[in-house]
Amino acid sequence: MRVVINQSNYLPWKGYFDLIHDADLVIFLDDVQYTHRDWRSRNRIKAKHGLLWLTIPVGSSSNRLINQVPLPAGDWANPHWESIRHAYVTSPYFHDYAPFFSGVLARPPSSTLSGFNQHLIKIIARDFLGINGTKFVDSASLGVRESKQDRILALLKSVGATTYISGPAAKAYLVPERFTAEGIALQWKNYSGYPEYPQMHPPFEHTVSIIDLLFSVGPKAPYYIWGWRDQLKKDQA
Repeated sequence: MRVVINQSNYLPWKGYFDLIHDADLVIFLDDVQYTHRDWRSRNRIKAKHGLLWLTIPVGSSSNRLINQVPLPAGDWANPHWESIRHAYVTSPYFHDYAPFFSGVLARPPSSTLSGFNQHLIKIIARDFLGINGTKFVDSASLGVRESKQDRILALLKSVGATTYISGPAAKAYLVPERFTAEGIALQWKNYSGYPEYPQMHPPFEHTVSIIDLLFSVGPKAPYYIWGWRDQLKKDQA
């Protein structure tokens, strides 16, 4: 059982979906403290005059869990959609995905930030990137109460994980020997080597929302996330 544990992000970058593709199970770790000015409530797109932040105005309070953060009232979603539309309306596959994104922003399927993010991530992974073998679960449903690294290990044991796939930033605080002692292999994700694609508004930037890739290459998007590795292996065989 290959498991990824991640907080839900707003329209994440392609590397987030690369992790999902590698996993049998993704645990959304949203019953932990909310952090302001982080990927939970914002992401970036490529606009004509450079990188542009799309930020959901959920407030700056950190005295709450991610899954306790409500989506704000007021007209924040329409400006997001208008920024997306202006940036990508001439991209090759804009009209293939525009109905979904404009619709979900106009009528969010959840009243919470966590629920909204999780919905977007699941739809993008399954319907747009063809990731059908990965299951999703919310950490709050697993009844784990430990904190920090103990929490990660407890979550992994609760679902019968044999491998934990983590982003490289966690090297700063995870202790590999603790995973070995629990019989869980620790695998670090490598985000290097992604090929560039025909992106609007150069210079090229990898670390933008997945919508940039979808609008640019459409159904070929999986190749630019993980398919290029499969092709490289075939070429080297």
